[in-house]
Amino acid sequence: MHNLTIVLIMFLSTLGPAAIIGLVGYIAVKAVGRNPSAAPRILVSMIITFLFAEAIAILAILAIFNLFK
Repeated sequence: MHNLTIVLIMFLSTLGPAAIIGLVGYIAVKAVGRNPSAAPRILVSMIITFLFAEAIAILAILAIFNLFK
């Protein structure tokens, strides 16, 4: 039961950032398709968003590991 709880919490804590990364990637590709000249600005904002989403996922996993030692 303890392992199932850890797996479920890890799944839920990484589901949000994964959804954000997928959604931002999809929207960025659509935006570049509509306006190719804005690609550098879109790329920078996309990378920053990816970094923040990954940071949230890493912090959530670290918190889970510390809670269930």
